Amino acid sequence: MLKVRAFRAIEDEDSCSRFAAGHAKVLLDYGVTKVTSSSTDWFYNPAVYVIVAELEETGEIVGGVRVHIADGITRLPMEDAVYVVDQKVYELVNNYIENGTAELCGLWNSKITAGWGIGSYVLMRAGISLIPKLKLESLFALCAPHTLKISIEKGFEVETSIGNKGTFIYPKLDLIATSIIIKDPGLLSLALPAEREIITELRENPTLLQKDFNFQKNLDITYNLNLAPFHEIL
Repeated sequence: MLKVRAFRAIEDEDSCSRFAAGHAKVLLDYGVTKVTSSSTDWFYNPAVYVIVAELEETGEIVGGVRVHIADGITRLPMEDAVYVVDQKVYELVNNYIENGTAELCGLWNSKITAGWGIGSYVLMRAGISLIPKLKLESLFALCAPHTLKISIEKGFEVETSIGNKGTFIYPKLDLIATSIIIKDPGLLSLALPAEREIITELRENPTLLQKDFNFQKNLDITYNLNLAPFHEIL
C-alpha cells in the first residue's frame, strides 16, 4: 500500500527532513550536486506545501513533490535557477502573482520504486490537483526532457518567453530544462481527457482510495490531500 499525503511545510519538519534526504540521495545518484529546489530553506516557508509518498508497511518516504506559492517575498526556485541565464523570469512570475501562482518543484522518487509511476504520474497529478484548492490560477514547473511529454499530457504547455524558447541548460552542463506552465488548473483544457479526469477526481475526493494497474507494480494508493486555501491560513 502506498500512502500519499499533503501538508504545509512549517507544520511537519520531520517529514520535510526525510523528504530532503531522499531527494538529495536521488540527485547524487544522477551526479547532480546543486539544484535550487534542493535547498532546505523551504522547511520554514509558510508558502510551501509538500506531498509525500510513503510505504504504509515501513513509513519510508519513497517520493515527493512540493508546491511553492509565489508570495512576493521569497523567490520561487525556478526564479533563482533561470535568473542566471534570463532575467526576464522575474517579470514572468510577477505577471501571474496577483491572481495566485506557484511552482511545482522538487519532484523525485527513490530507486526502489523505479517503474511504479510514483513521480511523474502519482505525485504530479496530486500536485496539480491542489492548485485550485489553494485558490491559485496558474502553476509553473521546470522539467527534464524525459518528463516533458508526461507534463504536457497533464495540461502544461511550454513557456517560450524565457530562455531559448523555453529551454536552457540546468542543473548541469549536460542537462536541459524546459519551463512549463498550466494557465487554467481548474479546467485543465490542454490535458488529455484521461489525465483531466484523474486529476479532477483527486481534487474532488482528496481522501481517495485508488487501485492503479498502469505500471510495473500494481498499487493500492490512499490519498490524504486535504488542505485549507492558502489565503485562509496566512
